[in-house]
Amino acid sequence: MNPAKRREIFARFARANPHPQGELHWSTPFQLLVAVILSAQATDRSVNQATATLFRDAPGPREMLALGREGIERHVRTIGLFRSKARHVEETCRILLERHGGEVPRDRESLESLPGVGRKTANVVLNIAFGEPTIAVDTHLFRLANRIPLAPARTPLAVERRLLRLIPPEYLQHAHHWLILHGRYVCKAVRPDCPNCLIADLCEYRSKTPASDD
Repeated sequence: MNPAKRREIFARFARANPHPQGELHWSTPFQLLVAVILSAQATDRSVNQATATLFRDAPGPREMLALGREGIERHVRTIGLFRSKARHVEETCRILLERHGGEVPRDRESLESLPGVGRKTANVVLNIAFGEPTIAVDTHLFRLANRIPLAPARTPLAVERRLLRLIPPEYLQHAHHWLILHGRYVCKAVRPDCPNCLIADLCEYRSKTPASDD
């Protein structure tokens, strides 16, 4: 895919949705961090249902730690892998209070040292909470990078590095959200909605879904 076509793809995303928002509910960087930890292998909707009461009772790390692991589990038990996630949240709160003054660190190394936080989670926090031009490559972004193809590569890390290099700088801030939303609702895994895709004429995917005859 040539640079002009790639630029036009993001220009269209920007015109259609100038201020994209993620679908997790949060009010502070801490709450975003917890929500993203909980979202692994879970839907944003299920996480939002759980955090509605969790963040009401424990809006910050000190209150969360006071709940204890069993208290956290009671709020998040409807989410898959809730026991291990509750343990990660509890341990993360302890580290935030002991090492970071109760604040979420703004550097990748410190974020990735927290339990349950890998590169993707760190990128989400850096991008959404702190405005860093990072790209969190989840299954949607990986699929789009290889299907459209914006930045084809064999691993999420390779895709991330290629996207950071190839996306025009003025679009990097919101690229993460645009691509996730596009992959979630339009360029879906099983049957992409090509007839209603705003970049269908720019996409180089060879097996586009045909328009319905209805």
